[in-house]
Amino acid sequence: MKGVYFLISTLAILASATFLVSASDPSPLQDFCVALNDTKSAEAVFVNGKFCKDPKLANANDFFFSGLQNPRNTQNPLGSNVTAVNVDNLLGLNTLGISLARIDFAPNGLNPPHTHPRATEILVVLEGTLYVGFVTSNGDGNRLFTKVLNKGDVFVFPIGLIHFQLNVGHVNAVAFAGLSSQNPGVITIANAVFGSKPLINPDVLAKAFQVDNNVVDYLQKQFWYDNN
Repeated sequence: MKGVYFLISTLAILASATFLVSASDPSPLQDFCVALNDTKSAEAVFVNGKFCKDPKLANANDFFFSGLQNPRNTQNPLGSNVTAVNVDNLLGLNTLGISLARIDFAPNGLNPPHTHPRATEILVVLEGTLYVGFVTSNGDGNRLFTKVLNKGDVFVFPIGLIHFQLNVGHVNAVAFAGLSSQNPGVITIANAVFGSKPLINPDVLAKAFQVDNNVVDYLQKQFWYDNN
């Protein structure tokens, strides 16, 4: 009888623990979502994600996107072009937690160091040869993991970590990436640090990077191209 009571008590504890684990806040689907006390305000138009269409009014086009078979123009300073398929251009992705991107590279083209604050990325090379890598967090010692990928190879970039892809071949390269968010977000490191609006105080960057203010001034005057 004691064994029965013990089993019931254990199951009750596990059930409570499961409830507590599942009763967490939803993951953010955008950079921020400021709360409003007045829900009737004209400003109260955003939710964490997007509003949902009446399911009875949905149609096949809501779940369809066309054109990823076409190469993109890579004649830019980075030599790369990212074509994202996310909830902004494929509305049926809303609440589904997944998105996609095609990345085109010219020879020596670079998808520069960046992060996806809301998604893990899995990349597959369709054509060409890419040198890829990511850097771990400070607590892990900022270790660099790299690999040279050829056609058919796959590599994973963990959520939030800085990563990059460089075409080290002599021909164009193409890769497709799957991301674990309908709106993964992109923070290109150089653009964010040296091209923010307004600019970060040069004294902050000079001390952070241990360089002269003239170096910071030069970098802040550059045009930081966005390949997305």
